Amino acid sequence: MKALRDLLDKVHPHFAEGGLLDKAYPVYEALDTFLYTPGETTKGSTHVRDAIDLKRMMITVVMALVPVTLFGMWNVGYQANTALQAMETVEVSPDQDWHHQFHQLLGFENDPTNHLDNFVLGAIFFIPIYAVCMFVGGHVEMVFSVIRGHEINEGFLVTGLLFPLILPASIPLWQVAVGITFGVVVAKEVFGGTGRNFLNVALTARAYLYFAHAGDISGDKVWTAVDGFSGATALGALATAPAASSVEETLSSVQYGFVSATEAGSAEAPISWMSAFLGTVQGCVGETSALLCLVGALMLIAAGVGSWRIMASVILGVFATSLLMNQVSSTTNPMFAVPFHWHMVIGGLAFGLVYMATDPVSASMTNTGKWFYGFLIGLMTVLIRVVNPAFPEGIMLAILFGNVFAPLIDYFVMQANIRRRVARYATT
Repeated sequence: MKALRDLLDKVHPHFAEGGLLDKAYPVYEALDTFLYTPGETTKGSTHVRDAIDLKRMMITVVMALVPVTLFGMWNVGYQANTALQAMETVEVSPDQDWHHQFHQLLGFENDPTNHLDNFVLGAIFFIPIYAVCMFVGGHVEMVFSVIRGHEINEGFLVTGLLFPLILPASIPLWQVAVGITFGVVVAKEVFGGTGRNFLNVALTARAYLYFAHAGDISGDKVWTAVDGFSGATALGALATAPAASSVEETLSSVQYGFVSATEAGSAEAPISWMSAFLGTVQGCVGETSALLCLVGALMLIAAGVGSWRIMASVILGVFATSLLMNQVSSTTNPMFAVPFHWHMVIGGLAFGLVYMATDPVSASMTNTGKWFYGFLIGLMTVLIRVVNPAFPEGIMLAILFGNVFAPLIDYFVMQANIRRRVARYATT
């Protein structure tokens, strides 16, 4: 490591002001500070002494994402291997893409009971998505930093991992590149870069894909990484179920089949509350396991990075709104009957409230504002899921809606504080 440190110090003059490559200083600075602690120290009296900086904060979030990432790769492989095994049972064998061919080349046999088999297949799908996201998004940030002369922040480390985790494993890689480019440019760089974006970058990128390329990110044919396999997620099944059916009845008879050969039969794969809580269900790569999202929440709260107020208020908003919806009867919409404990484990609600709603840049800053902000997100999530079943997953739009109103919430909270202080001093 000393040799690397010496090499960086040796080339530093070329990137410093007046050097041959001074325009590329943000690139050098990003590599240097990523590998080592910045060499500059504060001179004189300091206002704040804190062990945490932007790099440590982002690394903490990345570490909290590790459990859901590892499980997500396993679950992608598990769902695909289970589907392929069912295909053999009904004698359906459509041609699979290069992911499966490479998996078989490594000597695996699509055995869903083999955890290594599941994990490797899931990694073959996830790692290219992550690599494309980091490469394209990182270069977009680098270009803007060089043009503006700003440093390259570590914030993209989190965005570059969050975005692949909220995508289906079967997403085309070119859409990953287009989506992350849109998110970084439109939601972040046009407003000045890290710390100035009022929208969550990863969710903005996903929203773009959701509306521009809906066929590859929604429906019942994208959630299992097997060509020709069809199966609804829990939210999709509930949105289209008969109104008289209970949640348990609907999810216990979810039909999974084969698009190219429906006459060959279909398979029933019951979804229980426990399977949804553990995450062994169809969905985006990293959002299925509420259990591991809870583990991530504890890590973020313990580190002081994630706001427990926002997490608690989102849950409170979901509870209050779902309880209200349960009191409303509907003969056409079964989503009104979905209870609170089911809302918490299906879809991406748990993932969104832990990793997205708590984004320190786009969320409310004041402690009181965080309660209103989180409650608004919980309320909107259930309203979107229940009242507008065309969008069965409401957490994405709810968080973006909350992002838009966060500055206004903080403004009113601060004005209320100012009025209270003025009234207090006026009486003294």
